[in-house]
Amino acid sequence: MALRWMLVFLLLIDSTVSSSEDTLFVQTGGSVTLDIQKQELPEFDNLAWMNEKSDNIFRYFPKYIASEKEKPHPSYKNRADFNTETFSLTLKNMQKTDSGVYTASASGLSNIIVANHRVSVMDPVEAPVLSENICSFTCKGHNFTISSTYNNSCFQEESSGNYNLRLYCSGDFIICNHSNPVSWMNDTKKVNESCTNKDTRSTGQQSEYISWLIPLIVVLALIVIGVFCFYRNKKAVLPLTPRLLSV
Repeated sequence: MALRWMLVFLLLIDSTVSSSEDTLFVQTGGSVTLDIQKQELPEFDNLAWMNEKSDNIFRYFPKYIASEKEKPHPSYKNRADFNTETFSLTLKNMQKTDSGVYTASASGLSNIIVANHRVSVMDPVEAPVLSENICSFTCKGHNFTISSTYNNSCFQEESSGNYNLRLYCSGDFIICNHSNPVSWMNDTKKVNESCTNKDTRSTGQQSEYISWLIPLIVVLALIVIGVFCFYRNKKAVLPLTPRLLSV
């Protein structure tokens, strides 16, 4: 049971945005913040955030008057928030067509790249389906199928790309979890008592077998030692043969 809730907790701390190496994953309709990757920026006249199509989706001019400092691209006007202190850009209501590489460049005496992010917009996963047949379970999700028999410590996993399907046992529950970098869903079933009792009976039978096997081995060992000692002592006592004297 503790394992089950630990895994659930680890999955819950995933937000709609997660990062893996240089890629930022964001759920469809969610938001993503693109940060500057330079600790210190040189003085600049213009900072531009661009997508891989080389569109200036947002431009910032620090020396202009307040009303002209920020110039978002028309398609990002209502879904781009710029931070004038950190120069990060937050994009909202992301769609899969927004996936791609985003860069930021600062222009002044020279033109330097100050940020480079790959953004991947993904749909949330579909709910997995967990079915049972007596003590056997089948977990299905995203073209994956995993089957296992309950044994109180089962764990199987299938992965493809950014999608993952897990089937694992925790106490008297079996859990089917379907996840990707931006979402997760699971299906949980309580294991039939006959399965858990079967496991208990199996353990009990093993314990019972060991309980009578050990004394039997001890008795046989004592018999062997006794027989060995008997023949050893018998061999040590040699019979006295009378010597015949010639007349």
